[in-house]
Order: sequence, then C-alpha cells, then structure tokens
Amino acid sequence: MNDVISTSSITEESAVRYERDDAGIVTLTLDDPTARANTMNALYRDSMHAAVERLYAEVDDVIGVVIASAKKTFFAGGDLKGMVQTTVEDAPAVFAEVEQVKADLRRLETFPRPVVAAINGAALGGGLEIALVANHRIAADARYDIGLPESQLGLLPGGGGVTRVVRMIGIQPALMDVLLPGTRFQPAAAKEKGLVDEVVAPDDLLTAAKAWILDHQHDPEAAKNPWDRDGYRIPGGDPRQPKFAQFLPAFPALLRQQTKGAPYAAPRAILSTAIEGAQVDFDTASRIESRYLTSLIVNQQSKNMIQAFFFDLQAINSGSLRPQGFAPYKAVKVGVLGAGMMGAGIAYSCAKAGMQVVLKDVSADNAARGKAYSESLLDKAISRGRSTEQKKAELLGRITATADPADLVGCDLVIEAVFEDPSLKHQVFAEILPFVDPDALLCSNTSTLPITDLATGVDRPADFIGLHFFSPVDKMPLVEIIRGAQTSDEALAKAYDVVQQIRKTPIVVNDSRGFYTSRVIGTMTNEGLAMLAEGVHPVSIERAATQSGYPVGPLQLSDELNLELMAKIGKANRDAAGESYVEHPGEAVVATMIGLGRPSRLKGAGFYDYVEGRRAGVWPGLADAFPVAEPQPPLADVADRMMFAEAIETAKCFEEGVIESAAAANIGSIMGIGFPPLTGGAAQFMTGYQGVDGTIGLTAFVARADELAEKYGDRFRPTDRLREMAAKGESFPA
Repeated sequence: MNDVISTSSITEESAVRYERDDAGIVTLTLDDPTARANTMNALYRDSMHAAVERLYAEVDDVIGVVIASAKKTFFAGGDLKGMVQTTVEDAPAVFAEVEQVKADLRRLETFPRPVVAAINGAALGGGLEIALVANHRIAADARYDIGLPESQLGLLPGGGGVTRVVRMIGIQPALMDVLLPGTRFQPAAAKEKGLVDEVVAPDDLLTAAKAWILDHQHDPEAAKNPWDRDGYRIPGGDPRQPKFAQFLPAFPALLRQQTKGAPYAAPRAILSTAIEGAQVDFDTASRIESRYLTSLIVNQQSKNMIQAFFFDLQAINSGSLRPQGFAPYKAVKVGVLGAGMMGAGIAYSCAKAGMQVVLKDVSADNAARGKAYSESLLDKAISRGRSTEQKKAELLGRITATADPADLVGCDLVIEAVFEDPSLKHQVFAEILPFVDPDALLCSNTSTLPITDLATGVDRPADFIGLHFFSPVDKMPLVEIIRGAQTSDEALAKAYDVVQQIRKTPIVVNDSRGFYTSRVIGTMTNEGLAMLAEGVHPVSIERAATQSGYPVGPLQLSDELNLELMAKIGKANRDAAGESYVEHPGEAVVATMIGLGRPSRLKGAGFYDYVEGRRAGVWPGLADAFPVAEPQPPLADVADRMMFAEAIETAKCFEEGVIESAAAANIGSIMGIGFPPLTGGAAQFMTGYQGVDGTIGLTAFVARADELAEKYGDRFRPTDRLREMAAKGESFPA
C-alpha cells in the first residue's frame, strides 16, 4: 500500500474530501465549502461522482470506506431551492439527475470493500439515504434527528430511501413507522427501529467506524448489504406471497383513513413505490422510486408544502419576524393569570420549558385545579413511557398555585388568560402590577379583543403585547403575537423569544379585531354554515372540507368553537363596524341553532349529537331546520368556497396591514386554524393556485374567484389589489 494520500485536486473545489490513511481506510468527508450545510446540489453530485470513481481506480489500495461529515449536521438532504424551480417540462431532466445521483450511491454501496457511515448529527432525507448505502451505520450519541421526513414536504425519499428501508425492515414497518409519517428518530430510537446499527460516544465515532472496517476487512459478505446477498428475502414477506398479499387491501384503506381522503400525492406515491418495488429486483425498484419522485418534484403540491414547511418555517424559526438589535431574552419567572383551560395549559408549557410559574386565580382551589391539569398531562406521559415520576415532580415543583397577587413578586413575565372581557382583564392586571418586576413583559392571551384597547388598562403600554395561544395549549404549536399601537420593538422581540423559549412557533401580526387567525377562520365557518342554509347536505360540507385537507369540517368546528361565542364575536364586530357592517348569510344559521337549544359540544348539542361528550353523528333534526336542496352543487365548489373565503380574507389582511409576511400567513393559517397543509397555507394557496387549464399563480386564482363570485356572491370577488398583483406578476411580501 502507498503512504497516506492527502487531499488531491478534486477536493479543492469539492463537497466530498477524499483521504486515505496508512491502513488503507478511505474517509469520504462531506463538506460543502460553499454552504453551512451539505445538500445534494451540483457541487455535491460532481464531487461524489469523482470520489466514487477514484475509489474504484484505487480499489487495490483500499480496505474500507468511512462516510463522515465536517458539518454540524451529517447531511441536510436534497436541493429544495432547485426543486421548487422545476416545471412539468423539466421532468425528463429531473429523472436523469435523480438517477445519476443514485447511480453513484449504488456504486458506492456495491464497492467490494466494507463501507461504514459515521453519523455525527442530523441525517434527514438525503442525509439518511447516503448513510443507508453503507454496510454498517454508527451514530453519535447526542440529541439530533435521523429519519426520512420527505412526506411532510410533499416528496418521497427518492434517493433510495423507500427501496432500502423496505428491504431493511419490511414493508409494513417501513411504511407505517418510517416512510408515511416521516418520523424523526433520536439515535437510540433509530437503532431500535433498525435504521442504524450502533450508537457510540461522539468522540469515539470515527474510531468505531474504522474499527468495524478492520474487524471485517477479510469478510466479503460484510461488503454487501442484505439485498445484494444470495437468498435474500424482504422481512415479513412481499406482495408475491399469498400470505402477505391478503393484507395489501388494508394499506390504501389505512392511508385514506389517515388522510381523511385528502389528495396528498406523496403518501400515495410512497405506498405505490414500496409495494411495486417489493415485487422486482433492487435496481428496477430504484428506477420505480425515481419515477414517482420525479412526478412529485414537478408537481405544484410539493412546491406548496416545501414553501411552507421548509422555507417559511425555517425563516420564522431563525427570527425573520423578530425586531433586530435586541439581546436574546429568557424569562425566568412567569405569572399566569387565570387557571382555566387556557391558563393551565400555558402554565404547563412554561414550566416544561424550565420557567418558575405562579398560577394565580380568584381562589386557591381554582388555582390548584389548574395545576392539577399539568399533573394529569404528566401522568398520561408516564403511562406512555414518555416521562418519569422524577420529571413529573420537578415540573410540578416549578408551579405555584395561588390566589395571592403578592406571590408574583419577581415575575419578569406575565401572561393573562382570563375570560374575554376587557374590564376583567384590566382588573387582573391592576391587581398584580404593584408586585411584578417594573420592566416585566405584560402579555394578554386573547383571540379577538384589540390589544391597543386592552393596553389602556396598564401604565406601561409599551410593554404590553398580545399572545394568542391555541387550544389545547400543550398540543398546538403556534402562538400569534399581536403588536398593539404602542407596543415597543423591544417588547415584541422579548415576546418572540418567549414563544420560542416554550418551544412554540411565533407569527407576528398587527392589532385589529380578530387579528389574523380568528378573523380568517371565521370566514371558513361562516361559509360552511351559509352552504347549510342553502341546502347543501351537511355531510357533503364536512367531507368537502376534510377531503381538501382541513382537519375537521365547519359544522364540527363550530360545535367545538361554541356558537354562543361566535354570536358574541359577531355582535362585537357588528358594533365596531357600525353602518358599514355587511352581515354574512352564515350568521343567521348561528342564531337559528342557538334558538333551537343546540349551541355547542360543551352543551351536549350542536350540529352533531353527543353521547357522554362523544360525537355521535350529525343531528337528524338538521334536515328539518335546513332542508337539503336539489340539485346539489359540485363538491369542488363546496370545498373552494371555504378555502377561497379564507384566502381572500387573508389578502384583505395584507392590504390592511394586519399581516405583513407570507410566511406568517402560511404558517399561521396551517398551524393555527387548520388551513389545508397540502396548499402551503393561505398565501401560498393564492400564489401557487393551479387552474383547471394548468395555469399556476394569482392569475388563475383571480379567475377562479370570479367564477365563484358569479355563482355564490360578491364576497368571493377578488380585491382590486389582488387583480393588480396578478396583472403585474407580483407576490405577497415574504
């Protein structure tokens, strides 16, 4: 063997460094010099091709290969920026590019020497797919994610992920545990699932990788993955075997149940890729996978989802909506005012994040019941193996339940969560202000009341801001931050940091009645109720919603929100608008249902019947209260009326300055109010709308909105500004 070969000319402008040590072990270090993270861009593709070519040229001097990374993350995945720019016409080029990337990985996989992946950090998507070509995978024992989350971006793991995971762990576990849900595993869990073989201390990672090669250098079988060995069979069987084939009909049924019939292209493509690929040889299966991936990449749905769940979410998490120039803020002690459902959930979230929490209510008993909510959540987590008695004791020890405002001494953060009554909110702030820190951030959890008006109840309106949490607080990932007229930039920066401190996603909006999320979701529920009054079958309304991607239909949602509360909000909006108020036809349905004594799930009767709190089907009396008409409208119109209502209201929010960021509109509409994720959110739905003729963009959206307006009323008519944007090819601010 030759002496150590130092980095050659291919590594000077390369994303893959090639180094061989005295023992003959080559380390391929993934390290894109042009970016903070490694992705499958053109530089990577050229570099990996050159590295693999060199391996084969020097095979006689090599005893094994280690795939490592010089970045904090092992490998970030595919080149999403490039993907969103593709069109249907690019499909042949996309397919060829995918196949070339996979050809180099396949050559690395079949290299006649053992290959080990040394995973030092996050290996998601393409990162894990690179590791999967190795004969042995070793992960550093640290906190990071390993997985194939492509389904969450409207894609599939097309770099060999579907084909290899199916052959590693079997069709059913591959689909249900890894591929369809896009599960992110911590290293130990990835090992348990069979995605990695060892977990070692970070400092031992490369040593362990090389040791495995030295131990297996003379074993030719160690240089082959199971599917390349004679006699291999997919664990658990494949579709060609009658015993397994009898279960095949269950897969699409389960998928339809999970997606509620919504046309998510990626899960369907993943299922098809797995089942079709399991019936053929590896290389044919890989080609099938490439074809399905190509169809998803050039499809508008993946572009919508990538925009929201990658670019928008990444921007928000990196602070794009946060005022700059202020030091990071970390709250230490929070006073939560009101121990009802919202206050109890906020207290739990804050305590879970490590804050000291003072949970205050009008009585000690009420406060204690609010604290007990945290105990019930922790008991449930313990029963599922997700927590321990020690962690429970520690978290509960951080919550003080009290009725005494003096216990808020030392609080640098206050979050009020009492009833939606301005005078009550003013009262509870007046009670605690003498005790909290003089510069404490003052927050109100309200879903509709203008923050500027609420700020008149405190003597520090610059420190006052809205934090709109969603119910249930412990599960909902979004917080809508509302900036009042006098809220300072510093207070907004602090609030942004607080939301991220409790591990939730912040969006920022400006003050107005209903803010962004409550205002927009009201248009969807109203439209659903209006269609009921027109005679659209209630089941059709609900199914049109869920089959579009909404988590629930407008009738079920109205039961949950409470029609009495909706009526109260409607009256407040009417009073605030005065003579300019235009009543929505859905409001009459709210009044009718309240008059019938069916206002909510809480009262045990709404659009649905309830038995012991459980939904038991649509109330049969709806047919008498709102007779079904003939003929029924197209289901596509029923769905579009709800989505277009929310989208047009979003456009109005932009025009009025309520919301100023497409990222905030997209993430807020999806995470806060259930706008269909496959659309990419309310703003992306407009800019990425695809008409029946294939036209994509605001022009197509405006044309469809005009169609709806002609059939169902001028509330669907696009605004002048939307028409102007469409004509000029403009978009919403990022």
